[in-house]
Amino acid sequence: MTNHIVLYQPEIPQNTGNIARTAAGTDSVLDIIRPMKFEINDHTVRRAGLDYWDKVKLVFHDSLEEFLATVPDQRYLYLITKFADTTYSDADFSDTSVDHYYMFGKETTGLPEPFMRANPEKCLRIPMTENIRALNLSNCAALVTYEALRQQNFAGLEKSHTYAHDKLK
Repeated sequence: MTNHIVLYQPEIPQNTGNIARTAAGTDSVLDIIRPMKFEINDHTVRRAGLDYWDKVKLVFHDSLEEFLATVPDQRYLYLITKFADTTYSDADFSDTSVDHYYMFGKETTGLPEPFMRANPEKCLRIPMTENIRALNLSNCAALVTYEALRQQNFAGLEKSHTYAHDKLK
């Protein structure tokens, strides 16, 4: 079982870099659907991801259709949008026998509206006030990914950490 963080045509390099760091820290795959407004080798993306890029399982897709063709079971594709009735924490991500895909849209316009309208059962929202248009993309990716991992009992992740000096005793 693998969790996939899917970015649809990302526009802000720093967000993608931060999400790459989340992907590396959670052993998730980072799927990016092109086109992008920047290159992964841009200084700002590398800086935001720090020195973890070699730990990121990065997969590029040239279109939404190409990406969808790689998803073996569309029941485990979740579209994260503010235009949904179901809250992300009400979704069931607990099945560890399948891959889960959490798709996030462009920072400026989100996911394509026709795609969301055709798949309302896949749409999940993160509750927020009406004081803002949206939460930061990298924060949203972390929220949903960690909720899924919580439901999966944090499979594959350290649940506690020993300080280096404790290991020396």
